[in-house]
Amino acid sequence: MSADEVVTHSFVRDIPLTGGKVLALVTLDNGRDHTRPNTLGPVTLLELGRVYDELTARAARGEIHAVATTGKPFILAAGADLSKVSDIPSQAAAKKLAQLGHFVLGKQADFGVPSFVFINGLALGGGVEIGLNADYRTVDASVPAFALPEVFLGLIPGWGGAYLLPNLIGIENALKVVIENPLKQNRMLKAKDVLELGIADAMFSSINFLEDSIRWADQVVSGTIKVKRPNEPGKLERLAKWDIAIGIARKSLESKIGTVPKSPYKALELLAGAKRATKAEGFAAEDEALAELIAGDQFQASIYAFNLVQKRAKRPAGAPDKKIARPVTKVGVIGAGLMASQFALLFLRRLQVPVVITDIDQARVDKGLDYIRGEIATLLSKGRIVRDEANRLNALLTGTTNRADFADCDWVIEAVFEELGVKQEVFGDIENYVSPEAVLATNTSSLSVEQIGAKLKNPERLVGFHFFNPVAVMPLIEVVKTPATNDETLSTAMVTAAKLKKNAVITRDTPGFVVNRILAKVLGEAMHAVDTGTSFETVDAAVKPFGLPMTPFVLLELVGLKVGAHVLDTHHSAFPDRFFDSRSLHELADLGRIYEKDGKGNIKGVDKAALKIVASHSKGNEKPQTAAELQVRIEDGLADEVKRMLDDGVVSAAEDIDLCLVLGAGYPFHMGGLTPYLDRSGASQRVFGGTFHTPPIAGVV
Repeated sequence: MSADEVVTHSFVRDIPLTGGKVLALVTLDNGRDHTRPNTLGPVTLLELGRVYDELTARAARGEIHAVATTGKPFILAAGADLSKVSDIPSQAAAKKLAQLGHFVLGKQADFGVPSFVFINGLALGGGVEIGLNADYRTVDASVPAFALPEVFLGLIPGWGGAYLLPNLIGIENALKVVIENPLKQNRMLKAKDVLELGIADAMFSSINFLEDSIRWADQVVSGTIKVKRPNEPGKLERLAKWDIAIGIARKSLESKIGTVPKSPYKALELLAGAKRATKAEGFAAEDEALAELIAGDQFQASIYAFNLVQKRAKRPAGAPDKKIARPVTKVGVIGAGLMASQFALLFLRRLQVPVVITDIDQARVDKGLDYIRGEIATLLSKGRIVRDEANRLNALLTGTTNRADFADCDWVIEAVFEELGVKQEVFGDIENYVSPEAVLATNTSSLSVEQIGAKLKNPERLVGFHFFNPVAVMPLIEVVKTPATNDETLSTAMVTAAKLKKNAVITRDTPGFVVNRILAKVLGEAMHAVDTGTSFETVDAAVKPFGLPMTPFVLLELVGLKVGAHVLDTHHSAFPDRFFDSRSLHELADLGRIYEKDGKGNIKGVDKAALKIVASHSKGNEKPQTAAELQVRIEDGLADEVKRMLDDGVVSAAEDIDLCLVLGAGYPFHMGGLTPYLDRSGASQRVFGGTFHTPPIAGVV
């Protein structure tokens, strides 16, 4: 594992404190710039362990009176190097790595003098656990990302996080940090969150962070400051709240992600056990759990997905040179509805340029402006932005019914009704006002981008820019290239997506692009099954092995039954031999529901009226399918569709399809994407006599 390790070295210097005392400051630094975070491989840990041993000896001799650990500028540590972790050859070796982390980081409790960690920047996974193993922690107010993301990757916090965190900040807070946040698109904490949770004991400005942290540590050592932690669990929490919180979290996991993923439930077990276990027992339990998960198939699949998101997404296939991208100094948004307003807010926040919205009348424009300003006010009230930024964003926002106000826009995006003629009209009109070089972007989810631009004078500046809902949260944009789209336009779209902090995948102009085409295949098969007499429950059972975040029918209700019907109609029109024309979906859309729900929105069962609709279309001579039969049918249909997409050059490689599904459809990391699953299930071999990956990628079937 240490082969080619980028070693993070431990540099020590003595800092004088008041009263003749001395603080030994350990700085972690891998010698690279900020683009390569400190990581904690075996050589790194062994060196840090030796340094900590030397400091323990010095403390025993009375030479030092405190030890603090910090990182190179802007970075504490990003945890273990996952590219190395994925190469661990056995469960026994995995356990050694877990034990090594505990052995080294745990030395901070045995210095014989107070231990501190100054969190000066990025801290993820093992980087967070460096701090948890110390007595006290400070945090830089500008820290952009602080998290225990292990569950997101099919692991658990294995160097003390699962035991130490709940005993520091309480079980409910620990559940959010260890399980809930990773499963919410790997949500990160900011410095303020770290302080409020009680993970950090003090927060200081970046300007004098190190000096202020040393001064604060001096006061702790001298007894001037007594540290009180707001969320440290007491007797009442341990007697009652702890077990209740674990039970609620388990039920929530089962309802949201099912029971196939291992790491969230393993983390839940460790957090539950942290209530009564000694530190040694807690650490030993982490060792066993981490070793088991590292050696399992779900982690190997997760690493494939992780590499897609961390590496392939940052080097998009087919992207032109960034240098030819045109500057975007003003954005125009056609439409003022919910989606358009979300676009406007995102462009405002990320690009910090003027944004103008328009609609067919002033009332609609004013409603859109009120929504955006309300969202800015919410961000301010939650401390996500400061007053000056809120004022600046509001000043950059304008609305109009006169499209001539778009004349100086470099980028215009539409979010109007999903109808070809409407989109052609708005772009045809706006072209009369903007420069020939201004990029025109359409957010269509299923229409032909080329046809949308068929009447343009300059179709080469049109590009598809398909967001996913909710716009602020979902990290994917499908950038759609038509035969006419030139490289300058495509480059501008890719650079703009990156500035919006989104991951972009370039696709060919084809119905549904990537995500909706795959979802349409699943939804179409699900509706065809119930239309031909298969029960809703059987369909749910058939798709359960795919590990999808929700069943097809829950997804249909989420996106809207009318939208779902439109998407299926579009694909049936394009590929009538492979996508079904559901006889009942339009009637279900008119009904407005599939499920009957209670007052809290929980599903009670399939609505009786919905059952009546599908029953009216089912013919007596059609045989219902079993769950096993339908599972194979869906698997083979997807394998066929993906193969066609690759043969037609919709994207560059199978990895791009998996990347789109992970980022745009919530496809779980522990499955490793769709194409590895199709290889493992045998669908690829059944359909085209081969596999999408050689050798097949390990994972769950």
